[in-house]
Amino acid sequence: MAFLSSCRSLLRRRQNLPPFPAYCRSLCTPASTEEKINASGYHVGGGPSFMRGTVFWEPNKPLTIEEFQMPRPKAGELLIKTKACGVCHSDLHVLKGELPFATPCVLGHEITGEVVEHGAHTDAGITKRFPIGSHVVGAFIMPCGNCFFCVKGQEDLCEAFFALNRAKGTLYDGQTRLFLRNSGKPVYMYSMGGLAEYCVIPANAVAILPNSLPYSESAILGCAVFTAYGAMRHAAEMRAGDSVAVIGVGGVGSSCLQIARAFGAAEVIAVDVRDEKLSNARELGATHTVNASTEDVVERIKEITGGMGVDVAVEALGKPSTFVQCTKAVRDGGKAVMIGLAPTNVVGEIDITRLVRRQVKIIGSYGARARQDLPQVVKLAQTGIFNLQNTVSRKCRFEEANDAYKDLDQGKILGRAVIEITE
Repeated sequence: MAFLSSCRSLLRRRQNLPPFPAYCRSLCTPASTEEKINASGYHVGGGPSFMRGTVFWEPNKPLTIEEFQMPRPKAGELLIKTKACGVCHSDLHVLKGELPFATPCVLGHEITGEVVEHGAHTDAGITKRFPIGSHVVGAFIMPCGNCFFCVKGQEDLCEAFFALNRAKGTLYDGQTRLFLRNSGKPVYMYSMGGLAEYCVIPANAVAILPNSLPYSESAILGCAVFTAYGAMRHAAEMRAGDSVAVIGVGGVGSSCLQIARAFGAAEVIAVDVRDEKLSNARELGATHTVNASTEDVVERIKEITGGMGVDVAVEALGKPSTFVQCTKAVRDGGKAVMIGLAPTNVVGEIDITRLVRRQVKIIGSYGARARQDLPQVVKLAQTGIFNLQNTVSRKCRFEEANDAYKDLDQGKILGRAVIEITE
């Protein structure tokens, strides 16, 4: 025993380590805040050790641009140099305090970018599929891949995503990847927290973006188009020859009408209160338009469809009045698909007797299924079936995020706005 003790002491002196009991205590003692800050900061490929990101502090207050420690991916995650991020109503609901979310946080949930690092111990299959330098697009629903719903193939209901990311602003180890540079204060993540120069995203939520598709316009694939695809493919189970009405033709609604055309809809009726949005909808494939400010939406839709109503109606605004319009616009046995988010506790009314007797189906749809659907969405854009160029109506600089959300709130953005973050 004396010999073994001498050997240990000699080894410790050679490695310049503290005596054995002290060394054990150092492994078990929690690190100080300063030590945690230093440990979490690191350089990426010889590049910067910090980044800029936009922070939402409290409702109805402007976003601020802050410096962050470089976010560090863990196993199964990718560090992305963010190229572009879409401007979405879901973020706006949080900014206005209509949907509760942990603060401070970084918003932005539809991104494109370049893979710059894999998390330690990431599976070799992931690193091979997404090598360093890959162009990628990220979906706002980031499936864990292991929960009850993910195993069943219903990744749009992922338990971990809703319980941890949407409820707490973290990834699936219960921790955020975002910390302010100077104070080390944690900042929460709405999806991947895409309104920043770098972001961490689980590999399950990413698809390769072909070099033929531009970063800026392609950012909307991860939410606006992704949501439209899920609504038409899974909720509506749309068939060629169906008639479709889309109520609210902003970024997501205009994506719905394009997906409907791609799936072979015979009639696509665009409904909105602004003539310029309806004009844009015609360019994107709408066969008919209805201005809800001057026409009775339900009567006009039934007139267009010979008195029947449409096979599928989609509500993309999240308002009680348009909820009612959507349910009344469908034919007997038709499907009313709700994709517009509303402020907390807002309810919609339904004629119960008609619902029962005429077999009207009301279906909620939130996003799509990242691993199976996002690559299909990318293909639609790659082949030109989905028109990215005409859907994105505005591009903004990183510093113009507040103005973009203000204009979105005032209805000044016809299709979808995109914030360009890095070159």
